[in-house]
Amino acid sequence: MSRFTETMYSNAQWSTHGMITGEPVAPVRHTWAEIHERARRVAGGLAAAGVGHGDAVAVLAGLPVEIAPVAQGVWMRGASLTMLHQPTPRTDLVRWAVDTAAVIDMIEASTVVVSDPFMAAVPALSGLGYSVVTAEHLLASAPCDPLRSDDDDVALLQLTSGSTGSPKAVQITHANIVANAEAMTVGCDFDLDTDVIVSWLPCFHDMGMTGYLTVPMYFGAELVKVTPMDFLSDILLWPRLIDKYRGTMTAAPNFAYNLLASRLRRQATPGDYDLSSLRWALSGAEQVDPRDVEALCEAGVPFGLRPEAIVAAYGMAETTVAVSFSECGRGVLVDEVDADLLALLHRAVPSTKGRTRRLATLGQPLENLQVRIIGDDGAELLSRGVGVIEVRGDAVTRGYTTTAGFIAAQDGQGWYDTGDLGYLTETGKVVVCGRLKDVIIMAGRNIYPADIERAAGRVPGVRPGCAVAVRLDAGQSRETFAVAVECTDHADQDAVRRVERQVAHEVFAEVDVRPRNVVVLAPGTIPKTPSGKLRRAHALSLVN
Repeated sequence: MSRFTETMYSNAQWSTHGMITGEPVAPVRHTWAEIHERARRVAGGLAAAGVGHGDAVAVLAGLPVEIAPVAQGVWMRGASLTMLHQPTPRTDLVRWAVDTAAVIDMIEASTVVVSDPFMAAVPALSGLGYSVVTAEHLLASAPCDPLRSDDDDVALLQLTSGSTGSPKAVQITHANIVANAEAMTVGCDFDLDTDVIVSWLPCFHDMGMTGYLTVPMYFGAELVKVTPMDFLSDILLWPRLIDKYRGTMTAAPNFAYNLLASRLRRQATPGDYDLSSLRWALSGAEQVDPRDVEALCEAGVPFGLRPEAIVAAYGMAETTVAVSFSECGRGVLVDEVDADLLALLHRAVPSTKGRTRRLATLGQPLENLQVRIIGDDGAELLSRGVGVIEVRGDAVTRGYTTTAGFIAAQDGQGWYDTGDLGYLTETGKVVVCGRLKDVIIMAGRNIYPADIERAAGRVPGVRPGCAVAVRLDAGQSRETFAVAVECTDHADQDAVRRVERQVAHEVFAEVDVRPRNVVVLAPGTIPKTPSGKLRRAHALSLVN
């Protein structure tokens, strides 16, 4: 038996903790022992469907109360789990169906498990020739004992954020999960007896599935889990659950904390929520903006939110979940550097005068992970030299499942090229500047899209998190860029002209270069991944 499955099954037997789901309408709590017994029935149903060791199972389900036992049941059969991307109100359903079929074919899924709220997909998937079973059917099956599994078995085939058209899935083994799970518990000072985790993160994303379902299930931790749609329909459900269950730990991308800060300022009054129990609120999955962290801290003070509880993190599916956390109890530490030297010389020189850039430090690498920075010439850079971030260690995937077959993720020495640009401070803390493929190069200067988007987002009328910088003339002697923003007043020509002028002004003030074009769009137009990240390459057609 793999250490991952053996520990998870053992912890289920003795843990007094469990998972609360169904908020806010019909909350229900299942102990991990009860979830394990439900998983045994799922395993029995999967066995009857012919699922065995080494098979791949695709899952299209939205409710954590079903996802948890289904996932554990898949692992009991020695199979791998792939959470399919879920359609949202903004999703093109025809395109989604094509992409989903491509994923199922790529992983060669022996079975597709479907549950609410996606039951309407059953006839379509069955019609394409896939073996489809419902979670309800599996949970009604006779239980069976788990098959033997090994540490090198693939537990998760995690779809990458851009898995559309030509999908790609990260192979995460049982050993990868154990290595990252145990390193994370050290990095966050986790206390199994007292910590209560509150999460709404989607289970088709690595942070939501691995970090905030698989890992709590592995340890037998107390978990409150709702769906992303629950959160998006009522942002204040998040603080309400932290208050109700005395949550100590939570996590979300930067944009979600922006939404929370806005709602706390506009719709809540002191005394509505008590967030003083929260000791660890991780911001990850996208670049952490110090200004947004400061705005959250200010908005949260009347509700007992302690600034030192905010934690900045760096991670990706290729490292299972996490690479680094900022230090517990210290809050987000900011590294302020000379913006011109960063852009021109690719050096992060500390400065508080003139044009500076404030970047969140993301902590030191977790146990059993190494980070290095590689320059354009392939040499390793010293501290504060900006280059490509590479990671090596026990939690790093061996590679990807793709339509073209297996593709290795590591080089001959085990290093994984993240594609992120960043540097290490003198004390070894990780700082991320941006994605290499998104950087705009003008007259030898590196201009980071996140800086442009932050500046555009300051303009009144621009929807939070709905500004995207698009690289133009990539690879030419002089690249340039355009900016697209979403605005509720997009049909008002006077408002549009004002936004265009102010966006151009704010961007110039931030990066000392004017955009070639500013486009004002209707809400919901800018393309994003299922987890909410901007799809900059897909936005190119919006600005031409």
